[in-house]
Amino acid sequence: MIGFKRTPVRLVLTIFLISVVSILLIYVDYFSNKPLPIEKITISKDLDEGLAPIKSKQIHTVKKGDSLSVIFEEKQVPLNTAYKIFDFDQNSLLSNIVPGDIMEFNYMGNDLLSIEIIKDEINSILIKTDTEISIKKIKKEIQTITSFGFGEIKDSFYKSAKDVGIPDSIIMDFAFIFGWDIDFIFDVRQGDKFSVIFETDYSEGERISSGDIVLAEFINKDKKFIAQRFFDDIQGKQYFNEKGENVKKAFLRAPLDFAYISSHFNPNRMHPILHRIKAHNGVDYAAKRNTPVKASGDGVISFIGRQSGYGRTVEIKHGGNIKTLYAHLEKFNTKLKVGSKVKQGEIIAYVGDSGQATGPHLHFEFWQGEIRTDPVKVKLPSAKPVNNSQKNEFNNLLASNLNKLSEYNSLKYE
Repeated sequence: MIGFKRTPVRLVLTIFLISVVSILLIYVDYFSNKPLPIEKITISKDLDEGLAPIKSKQIHTVKKGDSLSVIFEEKQVPLNTAYKIFDFDQNSLLSNIVPGDIMEFNYMGNDLLSIEIIKDEINSILIKTDTEISIKKIKKEIQTITSFGFGEIKDSFYKSAKDVGIPDSIIMDFAFIFGWDIDFIFDVRQGDKFSVIFETDYSEGERISSGDIVLAEFINKDKKFIAQRFFDDIQGKQYFNEKGENVKKAFLRAPLDFAYISSHFNPNRMHPILHRIKAHNGVDYAAKRNTPVKASGDGVISFIGRQSGYGRTVEIKHGGNIKTLYAHLEKFNTKLKVGSKVKQGEIIAYVGDSGQATGPHLHFEFWQGEIRTDPVKVKLPSAKPVNNSQKNEFNNLLASNLNKLSEYNSLKYE
């Protein structure tokens, strides 16, 4: 028979007493401690009182068909204020609002302080509405900064000019100014040098112009080219060389920017598609598809359409029995048709590979009467020289700027 162990009586009594004491303590704590009071949170109705009103603005760009009364209504200009503004506009300044103008509505809290109508980077019309109505023209002060650039061709003209900090717009203007005499892809050589003085306009610390070349100098194969900006009484702003001759020619030698010659004028060229000797009576400029093609000179469109192997083609009739032809185009300037007048440098079409072409490029021909001549080598007629009555003024300006350029270049090497 299996027996059971007896639990000691003392242990049982100890556990019982501990349990009774614990129950008593819980009971006493419950009745002696009152529950915590519920906290009441109240929100003051006048919480925003005493805070300063915040400045804010709304911008509206004037669109075609907009009227000031409708714009004022959209921007919640009080009707009474709008009436006062229109009544105060005795000089009809507000009648000159045109699409593209920017209107800036300035508020202090809910109160309209002013309306500024921004015409351009310099000119605006300010309407004050905070105390009394006033309307006046504002013209910001312009500060012109003169800068210098100097460099040497290491690979391409564009990259070499960028490397010395000359802005893109100045590089393009530089190439355009000398573009009648120099092909900046084909003609430039390593070691050629360039210098430039240019001005940039600023207003209130912000640049408001891309810059304008004052004097440019390019040394190409030891031959120096000078272009001095001068405001001729007859021709306006022009660039002239050291002899007072206009650097602008009646025709652009290359009708597109920064392209390279892939095929020269050659009466004995082997045609790449027909595989037989066929005269190449023009110059091919390799360029990316849709590169803009410019009119080489002032003239009238005499043909625009397709011509057998030339594909899409434009012909321009110029003065002096001269004609230029542009072929293998991707598309035309849709505004042009036969009889349209075009100015030198105006975009007439875009590079493509229509017709018998192995890839995107421009085929360019220069006709003198019935004879096609090499556009690269033909002597191009110049535009008018400096007005005789201003020749001394021009010479003094040129001497002064050449001296400045010389001083700047000498500082570069100290």
